[in-house]
Amino acid sequence: MGDNTFAAAPSCRCEDPGLVAAPPHSPVIALIGAPNAGKSTLFNALTGARVKMGNWPGTSVEVARGLWRAGRDYSVIDFPGAYSFDPVSPDEALTRELVLERPVDQRPDLIIVAVDASNIARGLYLAAQAAEHPYRVVVALTKSDVATSQGLELDAEALASELGIPVVEVDPRRRHLGTLARVVDEELGREPRTLRPVTETDQFALADARFAWVDSAVTAATLRDEPRTTLTEKVDRVVLHPVAGPAVFLAAMWCVFQITTTVAAPLQDGLDAFFAGPVSAAAERVLPDISWLRGLIVDGLIGGVGMVLTFVPLMALMFLCLAVLEDSGYMARAAVVADRVMRAIGLPGKAFIPLIVGFGCNVPAISATRVLGDPRQRLMTALLVPFTSCTARLTVYVMLAATFFPQHAGSVVFTMYVVSILLVVLAGLIMRNTLWRSMGSDPLVIDLPAYQWPVPRIALSVMWIRLRGFLQTAGKIIVATVIVVWALQSTPAPGIADTGTSFGEVAPEDSVFGAVSGAVAPVFEPAGFGTWSLTGPLVTGFVAKEAVISSWAQTYSLHDPSAESPEEQGKSALAESIRADFDRASGGNAIAAVWAFMVFLLSYTPCVATLAAQRREIGMKWTLFGVALQLSVAWVLAVATFQVLKVVL
Repeated sequence: MGDNTFAAAPSCRCEDPGLVAAPPHSPVIALIGAPNAGKSTLFNALTGARVKMGNWPGTSVEVARGLWRAGRDYSVIDFPGAYSFDPVSPDEALTRELVLERPVDQRPDLIIVAVDASNIARGLYLAAQAAEHPYRVVVALTKSDVATSQGLELDAEALASELGIPVVEVDPRRRHLGTLARVVDEELGREPRTLRPVTETDQFALADARFAWVDSAVTAATLRDEPRTTLTEKVDRVVLHPVAGPAVFLAAMWCVFQITTTVAAPLQDGLDAFFAGPVSAAAERVLPDISWLRGLIVDGLIGGVGMVLTFVPLMALMFLCLAVLEDSGYMARAAVVADRVMRAIGLPGKAFIPLIVGFGCNVPAISATRVLGDPRQRLMTALLVPFTSCTARLTVYVMLAATFFPQHAGSVVFTMYVVSILLVVLAGLIMRNTLWRSMGSDPLVIDLPAYQWPVPRIALSVMWIRLRGFLQTAGKIIVATVIVVWALQSTPAPGIADTGTSFGEVAPEDSVFGAVSGAVAPVFEPAGFGTWSLTGPLVTGFVAKEAVISSWAQTYSLHDPSAESPEEQGKSALAESIRADFDRASGGNAIAAVWAFMVFLLSYTPCVATLAAQRREIGMKWTLFGVALQLSVAWVLAVATFQVLKVVL
């Protein structure tokens, strides 16, 4: 019992979100359940692991493992959501493989099946299948409050008696776990047993037998069943309306961007003043009088990294707003609203799940394509995900919007996200009508959870998980990029070095960084931003979009060495430098050039981490195809945007 060989299986693609591992030979508990049954929320309540949660299907597409301390130590594994052990998608196939198809000595010691009390028959089908194998099984009954609000009341003890499986009512959203620990401990003291011997050979007859078993148990355990028109049904009449639904979605997103840009602005200004003032001044006082070292620390690390950190409040608010929408149950409705558009490009509405994840980060969105059953649909969605505007791009949008459109920053950022949606549709239509003409569109099958008041603890927890993940991932990349950019900007380009100019004393435009950026710049002249200082950050942005801001901060700080104080090299000075640069590069059409720049930033290759994720999921050939497609679309759209707007504006 508790053989940790399970963790070493090559097929177990376990995430590592900072989970605490259980001691060797701890009992292994598999946590399974239908999508949106509260499984991942229960996992978090048991382990405190704080993996990604959401009140919408498709949030678990990897395997997470954590330590549950409840009198003794347990190793709990959160499997992808599955309606049954008959897989129709790769994530369901993974669940079947790891639970049923492993050698007996590598299987979990106990299975906890999370069952939604408001839709109990659906969840118990999976429990019926588990009971056909020699396993210890416990049913964790979730969402009893939702069931009660819908006029349904169940007797957990009667249900357990009828099933022959222990049933425990839990409320993982509020960390109320009832007697789950005691029941699990008791079950682990028993030998594994097959509760429902399988005698049928015909699959349809077997499925009918399972449904009959589930129906009998539900009937015996139902104390009250008074179907009523719920608040969820009333709200859905508007939210899912073919006309009002899209309007509600766009209004919700507009509110999110208005909140983030408006509330975060004073916090950003405060952080900017802190890094440009006290932090830079303190560094100047303590650093030795060595020009290259001061340049690296003050202009490089403090200027570049500090500028990116000023956007932390904005991203925290963005993540918080999205977490509230997810926990409330609204995001599943967004998939339904998007179904008509998704089917037009040959994708099911379920494809909206990885695409909406992509607006947070493209990397997990690529992994989330595993919820799709058709390999062609997974491939097409993985190629479309990079066109979704991740939060790393958000930092650049906000800076440019605040610089050029200070009174309408929220609306400008919202417009970029609308453009992103249109771009996904456009690219999808192109691929559908060229590469996959024969691909049909599947009907949308998705669970719509009942609306619920978001739990502040869960919303804040999800916000912190995503913010921490962004800082951990982006922080390493930004620091490395800042150092590399500083070194390239401090190194004289060939020809300049021959004049005797030494390292650290060269003007940025005469550096290696300036030479490389200058070689690329002519390509962007038709788009209105063909200068080395505007295209250089796009080159570093290929590594990570957050690096665009840090590269600008470094470029203009080094470009203006006459500034007498760190305050003069702050946000306002950076904004003035960017405004002047766009005006000069565009021939006086700065507004048109800024829109073109943002369109290119939205459309071209997101980051190397996304490319790595694509290579893992769809292979190198299709990844390179995606890069070529993104660069081509980005350049064409940027040029078209500038050429049209400079005439119109």
